[in-house]
Amino acid sequence: MATLKSYGVRLRESTPQFPRPNLCDNYKRRNVKWRSPQAAVMPNFHLPMRSFEVKNRTSADDIKSLRLITAIKTPYLPDGRFDLEAYDDLMHMQIENGAEAVIVGGTTGEGQLMSWDEHIMLIGHTVNCFGGSIKVIGNTGSNSTREAIHATEQGFAVGMHAALHINPYYGKTSLDGLISHFDSVLPMGPTIIYNVPSRTGQDIPPHVINNVAQSPNLAGIKECVGNDRIEQYTGNGIVVWSGNDDQCHDARWSHGATGVISVTSNLVPGLMRELMFGGKNPSLNAKLLPLIEWLFQEPNPVGLNTALAQLGVVRPVFRLPYVPLPLEKRVEFVNLVKEIGRENFVGKNDVQVLDDDDFILVGRY
Repeated sequence: MATLKSYGVRLRESTPQFPRPNLCDNYKRRNVKWRSPQAAVMPNFHLPMRSFEVKNRTSADDIKSLRLITAIKTPYLPDGRFDLEAYDDLMHMQIENGAEAVIVGGTTGEGQLMSWDEHIMLIGHTVNCFGGSIKVIGNTGSNSTREAIHATEQGFAVGMHAALHINPYYGKTSLDGLISHFDSVLPMGPTIIYNVPSRTGQDIPPHVINNVAQSPNLAGIKECVGNDRIEQYTGNGIVVWSGNDDQCHDARWSHGATGVISVTSNLVPGLMRELMFGGKNPSLNAKLLPLIEWLFQEPNPVGLNTALAQLGVVRPVFRLPYVPLPLEKRVEFVNLVKEIGRENFVGKNDVQVLDDDDFILVGRY
């Protein structure tokens, strides 16, 4: 019996003793104003990003020095899914011919036709396969600030070096709203702001850019308004890339632009590099202008998709609503390739005129 009593004492001693609730304390807790966790109210608080790690760290200054940035095309399989094998070949050709960076999932890359899962996957794939050889700039902009924030967090999390951000389109906002929109994404990492009023329906005026330029993460502006606007910015020390291939030579050598974010370099990256690095070259510029005019006779990327298919470097698959250029325009392209020289274009196959039946149009994918 004594043994059992001793065991009972030890059991009571070893049992955790919790404090009894104080009714007065409960009353006080019920009347204390609730405060949200500190992280939720911290300005500019974002998820951890791989781009902040040493191995992937890129500063805005690293982006500011880039001369030739290609808005890379996204190729497709016959069922409409990404053709990553063809995409990787395109990337290799860009690197071999001197492109310094690519825009992934931009207008040219048809980011507007991708789900965000596809979009972030393609950014991550590009970083993992090519990020050591070329800068990867993800188009993570949106007309929804919430979506732009979330996509940019994900883009930096998978390692992109910089983000491309457009101003909210269709559901346009005020100038103060533009500033707030860009201020919401700039703290995450190096950023290029893209001004293309022909697509967004709203110009980003210098007042807005001068305001957000106070952020150390603003790498520069992709400007499509024209060379006078470019010179206005460069005169104030703001880095600008021309967004117009037909104006980029003069923008680079006469108006202070750092370089170009180019569509044409998908086709002739070596010649576009020469245009950006080789000094004034009006004869080369004149040689390329007919090709550039051909590319943009219909909204981009219709011309580029048609051209790459006829060069044999991507399958002739179009995600709707894009459709190939008509037959007479496809014949014109073959003649342009012969005039400029097939050796200057990407790929090794002979250029050919594709028939209407060769193209696959995909509406569900």
